[in-house]
Amino acid sequence: MFGKIKGFADLAEKKLGSLQSQASSSMAGPSSGGGQAVIPAMEALAAQVAIFPQFVAQKTEALVLKEKVFSLSGDSYDITTVEKVPVFKVQGKKLSLSGRKVFADQQGNELFHLRKEHLSIHTTYYGEDASGKVLFEVKSKFSIGSSKAYVNFTDAVGVAHSLLMKGNWFDTKSDIVDEKTGAVVASVNRKIFNLGEIVGGQQTYVLTVAPGVDMALMCAACICFDEKNNEK
Repeated sequence: MFGKIKGFADLAEKKLGSLQSQASSSMAGPSSGGGQAVIPAMEALAAQVAIFPQFVAQKTEALVLKEKVFSLSGDSYDITTVEKVPVFKVQGKKLSLSGRKVFADQQGNELFHLRKEHLSIHTTYYGEDASGKVLFEVKSKFSIGSSKAYVNFTDAVGVAHSLLMKGNWFDTKSDIVDEKTGAVVASVNRKIFNLGEIVGGQQTYVLTVAPGVDMALMCAACICFDEKNNEK
């Protein structure tokens, strides 16, 4: 039995590798750099949308968020560029009642913890620093026929922000929009079907972040939205 499960897992991993290669190829265009991936540019924001200025995208960035198959520590993710350069790691805590996840940079430095708030009418996730201070929240809202959530936070210079995440999570594309300006700050692209999701419950998607936007915050928001939409 174990041999069969391992065989399915190996097949899933190969399939996922193939899909990611196809995703990278689909973003590639003519270039003098030997076929280096070219990401469709997003418009730069007039002002930064960030909690962590050190992780603000300087140009349009495309990140791959991949949930680990058969993770023994709960829902964990590897976050890389489309060229597979490590950017962030998210480590789930299996025995945590709030579904705690530790969000760290590629050197292993902890940035914040993601947790679920249980005493809330609307499903709410939040990020807190090492002292327990809440840095941001992702609060879902009722919406007929689609999923909807708001990312609320105060940035590094004291400006309050509310970002709208809306759409059927199984659509091929969803946008994250700054309600104040109407600007698209990030875009999510997912495969409707891939073998890894069937075998291991794995989620894999590409997050494109606009220049001037906090990549760590956008990744965290997408993981919270994904968790909400995959609740049993």
